[in-house]
Amino acid sequence: MAIRVAVLASGRGSDFQSIMDGIAKGDVDARIVLLIADKPEAKAIERAEKNGIPHKVISPSNYKDRLEHDRAVKTALDEARADLVVLAGYMRILRDREFLKAYFGKIINIHPSLLPAFPGAHAQKDAFEHGAKVSGYTIHFVDDSLDGGPIIHQEAVNIGDCKSAEETAERILAREHAGLPKIVDSFSKGEYFIRGRRVEYRKRK
Repeated sequence: MAIRVAVLASGRGSDFQSIMDGIAKGDVDARIVLLIADKPEAKAIERAEKNGIPHKVISPSNYKDRLEHDRAVKTALDEARADLVVLAGYMRILRDREFLKAYFGKIINIHPSLLPAFPGAHAQKDAFEHGAKVSGYTIHFVDDSLDGGPIIHQEAVNIGDCKSAEETAERILAREHAGLPKIVDSFSKGEYFIRGRRVEYRKRK
């Protein structure tokens, strides 16, 4: 049965687009019920509008602190009745423990490195400048750590011949677009994997 997916994004929304494309092709059994952006200029909003997907801008600048912002995000997700929340290029760290506890196991993030290597906001640049020959991406559950939640899926990408951090980022991103829709679909099938171990998934009641 199709699951209700909410996506959080900060930028151009290409990972968000990859999920929409997977749904359109029939490869992902899901319905995107909400996009949340943290800034009104995020290009992901244009993608949502083009595809008739409800969207909200929940900007931290409109709230007194991070916790108040996070609770506004949680309220929006609750109202959308999201089964699965995907952080797809979302550049804000969620801090509210009540939120994270309520959605643990149902909120995932895609990060452009093979965690635990190169956590943080500049992973592709860090990997390139470090001289890494192989990097990749990681899809993991979100908890109260920085990019440290249980790993669902990783894919290695050869970046040894990349000439710039930008080329590194684009090569990894291309593989993200292939892998993320498959993981979202695995939740619709009632399963996912943590480091190769199959785990049952249950929709929100």
